[in-house]
Amino acid sequence: MDPVYSVPVAAVKIHGVRHRYLALVGLDLVRKVGEHACKFLPGKTCAIVTDTNVGPLFARRVERSLTSASLKPIVITIPAGEKSKTLKQAGAICEQMIAAGLDRQSFVIGLGGGVVGDISGFVAAIYHRGIPHIQIPTTLLAMVDSSIGGKTGVNTADGKNLIGAVHQPALVIDDVDVLKTLPPREFNQGFAEVIKHAIIADAKMFMELQSWETGSPLALPQLVCRNIKIKSKIVAKDECDRTGERALLNFGHTVGHAIERAGNYRKFLHGEALSLGIIAACAVSIKRAGLAPGQRDAVVDLLQRFELPTSLPKNFPREKIFNALKFDKKFEGGKIRFVVTPRIGAAYLTTDVTLGDIREAADEL
Repeated sequence: MDPVYSVPVAAVKIHGVRHRYLALVGLDLVRKVGEHACKFLPGKTCAIVTDTNVGPLFARRVERSLTSASLKPIVITIPAGEKSKTLKQAGAICEQMIAAGLDRQSFVIGLGGGVVGDISGFVAAIYHRGIPHIQIPTTLLAMVDSSIGGKTGVNTADGKNLIGAVHQPALVIDDVDVLKTLPPREFNQGFAEVIKHAIIADAKMFMELQSWETGSPLALPQLVCRNIKIKSKIVAKDECDRTGERALLNFGHTVGHAIERAGNYRKFLHGEALSLGIIAACAVSIKRAGLAPGQRDAVVDLLQRFELPTSLPKNFPREKIFNALKFDKKFEGGKIRFVVTPRIGAAYLTTDVTLGDIREAADEL
């Protein structure tokens, strides 16, 4: 039987073929991490992996909560930013865990945004051949997207997430209060993933976002829950990313990831690069899937509403975008697997898209 949580905590059930877990969404949950961890995991030792931005804000509070629940945590802090998502950094985390005596009964907590969630999940997947992982995302983007579905990994010089594993979390704890600490740019980038979900699966949410305000019926906790449900439903059909169903979540990511790499992971945040990738994917969809230009324009307007970029700087090295495409994991057997949308609220995977189509769409950014 699932634990019962009092309002205002929502417990979203996530069901996969092989794994089931909860995402707890609510307020003031950081203070109760120890209590929740004990309900789900038997281990008494754990590593809190965080970064230099989030650690000073929340690591001590999480550590206190765990200690008060008779758990024994260690805190491992990595430099903030995409540049930390490497095999070398993952190895260094593992070495610290070994030195602290963590074993097969231990677990890992990822306390941070998408980078921390990805690398801490990867460490959990490989440490002693796999130990439990708790996600505590501290950005909107990580709450609605990267903390759900079990994709973990690190980058290489050639591209994002080329080394990784599917390792589902044991628990996700979304404390919406922590989002108050985010700078506007960091907060807004999360809406790129929200808008992506609306484009591929929820036309009603797209319309509601067009008039979204913090005090609206689609308030932040409800928005997080809604997006978790969208993503988890898609992931459940293709947990290990083998049949193509899960690939729908890559809408906008082919060009978005290439833009991130072309900008050396410094010019754009992930959500900002995704925003540009969404625009490019809409341009391709007009040509290959019959998307109405007016719907593309509505997507542009909605992205701009959340202060997300919809065009590249004139001096941006566009040729680097095309050079990065060949390292995209969504290219298989020399074929381009590209997600297109025929209308807002629907999407499908196609191999009809050419590199020329992508180049043309990126040139228009």
